[in-house]
Amino acid sequence: MRAMSEAIAFDAFGGPDVLHLADVDVPEPGPGQVRIAVKAAGINPLDWKIRHGYMEAMFPVEFPHVPGIELSGVVDALGADVTGLKVGDEVFGAGERAYADHALASVNRLARKPSDLDWERAAGIQVAAESALRALEELRLGRGETLLVTGAAGVVGTFAVQFALARGAKVIGAARATRRAELESLGAAAVTLDEDLAARTKVVSPKGIDAALDLVGGEMSLSGAVAAAEGGERVLSLVDPQTAHGVGARFSGGSPEDAFTRPALDQALALHAKGDLALRVHAAYPLAKAAEAHRAGEADSLTVTLRELPD
Repeated sequence: MRAMSEAIAFDAFGGPDVLHLADVDVPEPGPGQVRIAVKAAGINPLDWKIRHGYMEAMFPVEFPHVPGIELSGVVDALGADVTGLKVGDEVFGAGERAYADHALASVNRLARKPSDLDWERAAGIQVAAESALRALEELRLGRGETLLVTGAAGVVGTFAVQFALARGAKVIGAARATRRAELESLGAAAVTLDEDLAARTKVVSPKGIDAALDLVGGEMSLSGAVAAAEGGERVLSLVDPQTAHGVGARFSGGSPEDAFTRPALDQALALHAKGDLALRVHAAYPLAKAAEAHRAGEADSLTVTLRELPD
């Protein structure tokens, strides 16, 4: 009898209600891979964009598809040529088909989970941390420079602020006025994200800024960032290629060679070791309520996880 794993799958693109429980074969790790008994799976915007079918050109899927990239759990099987990890190690990072009680991951996309980092927070790190680090590298942000981040109070923005400060940059975070205290607690100067973004940024940084990272999209955010930077050469959007190109800014949709995952995990661990890792999980749901979890995250841009899989 084949060993089976409980998972969440979808058989067609659509809204959260296409997600359903399914029994799938327990996967066997290939060369360079480990199998993980999943404790928590992160839910991020890429998951619901794939579920909607918005990312089909970049991330083609076969139905039924088990979604999920971010995870934390315990290594329970090793593939060939695996070094650095052993059965029983607690890990977190990026995997495949993570909405299940077992998932596979390449060793170079994982890091060991410290005992004082809980499963849920660990599962919410990889995508946001990788996106933030990739953006800072593409912007060539250096020590002493000033960075504007729009949407800075979101999970990617929070990592961008923390990583930028850690490399010696100054950060101005733009978000709703109600999120000002959160940004200031991270060490960023806070401004309200509105049509006066460039002017507000000038008040905080009279000498201007060196670079800007857009995590909001739209004309108001991107035009304001370009005006604040006095040009779009070092303005990068991770969310809105059309508007970015229209205002002379740049866009980054990802790094296919996966060059930033492990460095991003390592930088997150360094922040955690100093007690400085700011990552709030707004809600955690059991596996069977994956549709509800998607609905909550998609509607409110919350950080959510599927906790302790299976139920």
